[in-house]
Amino acid sequence: MMTEIERRIVVELQQDLPITAKPYAFVADNLSNSENELLRHVRSMLVSGVIRKIGAVLRHRRVGINANALCVWHVPEERIAAVGEMFAALPVVTHCYEREAHADWPYNLYTMVHAATRKECEVHIDAMCRMSNVNAFQILYSTQELKKTSMRYFE
Repeated sequence: MMTEIERRIVVELQQDLPITAKPYAFVADNLSNSENELLRHVRSMLVSGVIRKIGAVLRHRRVGINANALCVWHVPEERIAAVGEMFAALPVVTHCYEREAHADWPYNLYTMVHAATRKECEVHIDAMCRMSNVNAFQILYSTQELKKTSMRYFE
């Protein structure tokens, strides 16, 4: 169960952090706390699993990454963990996860591949095929970005 201070920390951390040398000092001030005390709580919450990660949201189209491909793979079950780890380690892959396959949809591994152009995505996916020896896949390109916000757990 979360404590009141942990809930308040989550409320603060789900907001955009200020662009400053010490963003956690700003958050600590909002909580009437010291930066060291805040960081102690955050570390504890990460270790206990209350918080899984803290990360930046990149507006990828603003930095020239205009091609985004969800590549779905049909990987033999006995190789899915190894192939997933291999793909997840690639810098062009931002998401890599397993899903249950179905009779009419045999794909069980999903990767998001990002590049400046579709051709570059295809070059990366071709390299992924060669490195994994998995050739059963489909590429589904993003055509429109509908949402770019983080989850809000508490208001």
